[in-house]
Amino acid sequence: MDSREDIRDRLLADLARRGMLAGEDGSLCAPLTRWGQPAWRDVPAAGDAGAPQSLMDATARQRRLVEVACAEPACGDNACAAWAEDAFDALGLGFVGGHATELYERYCSLTDLADLKVGMAVAVGEHPYSAAGRRFGHVGLYVGDGRVMDCVEGRVRRVPLDLWLSTYGVMSAPRWGWLGGIDLSLA
Repeated sequence: MDSREDIRDRLLADLARRGMLAGEDGSLCAPLTRWGQPAWRDVPAAGDAGAPQSLMDATARQRRLVEVACAEPACGDNACAAWAEDAFDALGLGFVGGHATELYERYCSLTDLADLKVGMAVAVGEHPYSAAGRRFGHVGLYVGDGRVMDCVEGRVRRVPLDLWLSTYGVMSAPRWGWLGGIDLSLA
């Protein structure tokens, strides 16, 4: 299994090859995204200052959303928002509609990792990996313990938050917030 450093180095090398990083020489010593932020987003470990919420510290409603998300089937290609909306709706909170960029613009305004809570949508307004990504962005759900679940290429997956932020955040700033403005962390 690859180490985090191997994954980081491969991602940064691939982004440099694609011309997605700022800088004239393409060096990996201090790669920046096109929007001027570090290309690799380190995420503090649970319990460290500035870390996102852990699953253990989540409310019953937040944990229930994670359970529902784990059971929610994939919606097909380019259907990340539909999957997240279906998980939210299956929790009984109503349907929140829109593609990923609309969810990003309407509900995702936070950027401080310490504000990231279990059940929040994590989104970008655009990404470079497909024509749909450039037009509609990408969204997933933060499921705690430094992990994001999303629907990609017709399958649901769980990935490390630092890798998700670093991969999708090269064209626009990753942001997070509560779908529909409904704060699941309130009992």
